[in-house]
Amino acid sequence: MTEQPRWWTVRRAQNLKPATYRCPFCGKLLPALSEHALVIPEGDASRRRHAHTACVIAARRAGRLPARDEWLATQPRQAGLLLRLLHRDRGE
Repeated sequence: MTEQPRWWTVRRAQNLKPATYRCPFCGKLLPALSEHALVIPEGDASRRRHAHTACVIAARRAGRLPARDEWLATQPRQAGLLLRLLHRDRGE
């Protein structure tokens, strides 16, 4: 079993091949020629999924698909170079 992704890339999908996908959010069929989105977990394009645009919007609003910049904003920040140098000079 793979780890849960920390962030997602979501982009508009355009596909001209006659294929049908299953939306990972609602489980309904999704014709490739219809307006839809690609959902890619944490840069792993091999796990990308096609989804209905409305389902992606609902998942984003519910907080289930954080973008990379949103995830980064929640991470602790490393002290800046000047502060690290000052602490090193003091022997801390």
